[in-house]
Amino acid sequence: MTEKKRYRKVVPVTVCIVGIIAFALLWQSRAPEENSGGKAGSSGNATANEEQWEAAETTPLGKYPETVEYTLGKISGANNSNLPVGDTYEDNAYTRYLRDVLNIQNINVFALEAGGSYEEALEAAISDRDIPDIMVVNGRDNLVRLVENGMIADLTDVYRQCTTDTIKEMYHSYGDSLLDSATFDGKLYAFPNAEIDDGAMMLWLRNDWIEKLGLEEPKTMEEGMDIVKAFVENDAAGNGETVGLACSTGLIAGSDETYGMDAIFTKFGSAPENWILNDNGEVEYGSLTQETKEALGYLNELYESGVIDSRFLLRKTENIDELVIEGKCGAIFGRWWAPNNPLISSYDEDSTADWQPYFLTAEEENQVDTFVSYDDWMYVVVRKGYDHPEIIGKYVSAIFDYSRYEDDQYAREVNEYFSINVDPTARPLNINVDYRDALYRSGENIRKALTNEISITQLSGLEKSYYDTCRSFVSGSLTTANGWAAYTSRVTAVDTLLEGGIKEENLLFMGEADAEIPQELQELEQQTFLQIIVGEKPLDYFDTFVVEWYENGGQELTDSVRKAYSETLE
Repeated sequence: MTEKKRYRKVVPVTVCIVGIIAFALLWQSRAPEENSGGKAGSSGNATANEEQWEAAETTPLGKYPETVEYTLGKISGANNSNLPVGDTYEDNAYTRYLRDVLNIQNINVFALEAGGSYEEALEAAISDRDIPDIMVVNGRDNLVRLVENGMIADLTDVYRQCTTDTIKEMYHSYGDSLLDSATFDGKLYAFPNAEIDDGAMMLWLRNDWIEKLGLEEPKTMEEGMDIVKAFVENDAAGNGETVGLACSTGLIAGSDETYGMDAIFTKFGSAPENWILNDNGEVEYGSLTQETKEALGYLNELYESGVIDSRFLLRKTENIDELVIEGKCGAIFGRWWAPNNPLISSYDEDSTADWQPYFLTAEEENQVDTFVSYDDWMYVVVRKGYDHPEIIGKYVSAIFDYSRYEDDQYAREVNEYFSINVDPTARPLNINVDYRDALYRSGENIRKALTNEISITQLSGLEKSYYDTCRSFVSGSLTTANGWAAYTSRVTAVDTLLEGGIKEENLLFMGEADAEIPQELQELEQQTFLQIIVGEKPLDYFDTFVVEWYENGGQELTDSVRKAYSETLE
């Protein structure tokens, strides 16, 4: 690894009244141009230079008087993260903004996609004890390794001094569990990704097909499934190839995938693939409950009646995408962002494809208390011994607070990235920090601005970017698929959730237990569920599955998780 240029930390020998006043003005102004200064020359210039270094190292937004470089282990994205032509991971709207505001520059040691290559590079760096100055760690187990081996810096003071009050509010909106997951012996060793509430899984239907067949819009899950059945029986696609409800063999899509059946399980008060707190106050694996059994019985009925795509066992994600794009499928489950992926391609192919969301599990949402294990969470860490560990606090404050809420002038290019669908992996650090309910806050503000209930001056920089796109789409001056996707996701879908009375999920931290389900048990679960759904096994076979799950290591795992959770209560 190439060693970066080191920068000497300069500490002033004395602090005078002038310095105190200058420091106060520096922080209060929060203006990047007021934080700049030249190198030391005369005695007066030397003092000013020292004061700038001190302010930069101890405040969220103080600008370094010289460019500070940091080596980076970076998670990249597919298709160069959809960056505009000419932009790179080391020179784009984010890096230019960080240079303007803080005078920092990333030097990427490796920039690789998650899901294999990045994890391999991460493992090699940890094993060799040769990690970059800053890197994103996938999985809390890796964070624990780094802490136990003394390889990363204590960021307690960094968080206290070099994050804004807004950033602290954002982290605290998740309760204690998020920061606790990165805290060891009372010391904070990483900045966790703050995964905002992505909202409930909704049923997305071709509303133009509903109107074509003279159907009423659904108000219940049963009515929604009846509509899907009508699509199939009446060949709503008009090509003799109409398929039913798209379904992934994974069944549970989680927060970052689509085509799952999460909403069906929610309807029955089930939370498969999650550790839950049952009615007896005990930790239990959610795939083993009677509610899950009932949901599987209902899914079997949907399959037998032709509501679920009859060939779903044979399809991969790309095959389902093709069905949606080619207009052969008019029903999927997806979250608020479904218009951005995959429905944007359907609209791009046929702008009459009027996909609309229906929130049909409002009453059942969040009735089950689920745990967050943080097994696959993202954390940002700083190499122990790096001269400027405060950079991570400053980075987070500049990107997720200052650029969004205060700095409209300098952050305009950054916020425009969102409206042109640049992937978040374009940022040097692929984490997000925001309020837990940020989705609902921003969606409501955008809608109110569009209906003149509030002034656009009240919008954050990020909201303003989406507002401009949505306004152009509504007015008809923007007819692209991007415009449709922005409006349908940020306004239509979010409004649907808000009108349904969406509530924030109650997340619990289970402690230090390794709660990951072994591959053997994962395969047993998936095979059993699929067999029951397509009728290869009777519903009562579920009871046999539960017994086998416990006998094949599940009981020991459950006992370990319960013990870890009980320790968090002591």
